[in-house]
Amino acid sequence: MLLFGIVMTAATATLLALEFMRCQTRPLPLRGWLALAVLVAAEFLMFRWVQPVATYFTPIAWTAYIVLADAMVWSMRGRSLIVHQPREFAFTALLSLPLWLIFEAYNLRLRNWTYVGLPANWLARDLGYAWSYMTITPAVLLTADLVETFGWFPESARTLKFSPSVLAGMMAAGALCLTVPVLLPPEAGAYLFALVWIGFILLLEPANYRLRIPSLLREIEEGRPSRLCALLVAGWICGWLWEFWNFWAAARWQYVFPIGQTWKIFAMPAPGYLGFLPFAVECSVMLVFARWMVEKVVRRRLAP
Repeated sequence: MLLFGIVMTAATATLLALEFMRCQTRPLPLRGWLALAVLVAAEFLMFRWVQPVATYFTPIAWTAYIVLADAMVWSMRGRSLIVHQPREFAFTALLSLPLWLIFEAYNLRLRNWTYVGLPANWLARDLGYAWSYMTITPAVLLTADLVETFGWFPESARTLKFSPSVLAGMMAAGALCLTVPVLLPPEAGAYLFALVWIGFILLLEPANYRLRIPSLLREIEEGRPSRLCALLVAGWICGWLWEFWNFWAAARWQYVFPIGQTWKIFAMPAPGYLGFLPFAVECSVMLVFARWMVEKVVRRRLAP
């Protein structure tokens, strides 16, 4: 299965490169080439077990990828998140840390993954944790920007309306998805971590819709499904890259959940790759809601 994983990752990267060249309207900027060089150099040093690159390979690789993806978006659109919205990018990276810690909290009870090869020094270890977690949401969103720019998902003439009862049902289902796994004994809850990967979508997306902040449901109602589709594809892309880059890193995660352990692609049991699709959507939904909460708190504190 290792060969299959390598082929799938290479095919994914090749498709991205070909679509980028098809849609490119201006040369890739220097920062993109430098990010690509850092990524290649980090791979070389990691395979030669050169420290500290081998230990910090995951955050190094994802930081380089984020810069490269942003440069590719700029080459196609003439605008990009890092260049034209640097504060938004920084805010996204900062929020990515506490948002991922929510899933780490679930993992403390449900025990679906563990980390190995970490530095013994607590400061070096926590630096690696924080740096890695801060790349998660930016990587997903920039990959979605990249995919959306390819123009794969045209607008639809169909309109759809989500009634209050549907929204309430979604939120109730989301609450159940997020509570049932932790209310069960850990041995049983470990089988239900997949519910967490969809729970925050069901719980928070209707809230985003009702608050009239950026909402995937509203975009669907307006016949604009491109962002949702781009996020799903971004989850697929990032999933393969996460597992590919993690597999050989000195400090890495290992999956211990009790499903599919005998059929792995890289370190991930094969069924687990499906979880990356909703996870990408979840990253976007949680970020929108978290941004609204932070802005609300700031406005209250600044109010006379």
